[in-house]
Amino acid sequence: MTETDLARFQKRSVSLSGHRTSVSLERAFWAVLEAAAKRRDLSLAGLIGEIDRARAEDQNLASALRLFALKEAQGRHAH
Repeated sequence: MTETDLARFQKRSVSLSGHRTSVSLERAFWAVLEAAAKRRDLSLAGLIGEIDRARAEDQNLASALRLFALKEAQGRHAH
């Protein structure tokens, strides 16, 4: 994948607490989240659910996912 491809947005739908929601992130973030889920032996939806439950009430899900991915890419755990 090229840098241009990694910068493109990709929309995914997930079910959180019984409700469907869609999240748009750059493909680079999705790649980091998928790798983090695999390392934790979780599905991507399972990891997103954990991040969702841990985020601040005033923080949107896309922001929480990006910050988690950033910390993962920097070699730190977000929890």
